[in-house]
Amino acid sequence: MNKLHISTIINGDAQEFLCDPTATLLDVLRDGIGLTGTKEGCASGDCGACTVVLDGQMVCSCLVLAAEAQGRTVATIEGVAEGAMLHPVQRQFLEHGALQCGFCTPGFIVAAKALLDRNPNPTETEIRYWLAGNLCRCTGYDKIVRAVMDAAAELRQERMPA
Repeated sequence: MNKLHISTIINGDAQEFLCDPTATLLDVLRDGIGLTGTKEGCASGDCGACTVVLDGQMVCSCLVLAAEAQGRTVATIEGVAEGAMLHPVQRQFLEHGALQCGFCTPGFIVAAKALLDRNPNPTETEIRYWLAGNLCRCTGYDKIVRAVMDAAAELRQERMPA
């Protein structure tokens, strides 16, 4: 099988890789590039553990062919932090104890950041709706929702003029 040459931007960095035509974006991120923060939970797009942002849209990377990343921009959990500084969503997940085993956490954080990038002042209902594609078997969802609400408040405060 011929390999495909793919050029893309991942977390702000130009990347090139070779992949099989049937390789998923998840496979390439984890096994080809070494970005193992994105997790495979179900391989059918039902759990959200593999959530990434592709050209501004949340996608389950287990359902996207790696070839579809050609010429596009991908954001993963590794790109959420701003240098050594945790993003407010990450900080609030820690402060609220919104994680236990941590397997679903990358997908939730990527999804929550994508929501706050679009809507800096979501209601609780909007947060729950937005995160409905991400499943957690350990924490329940209340701590996660509260963490996102507080991250939204923190981001709004940061954006206010001094």
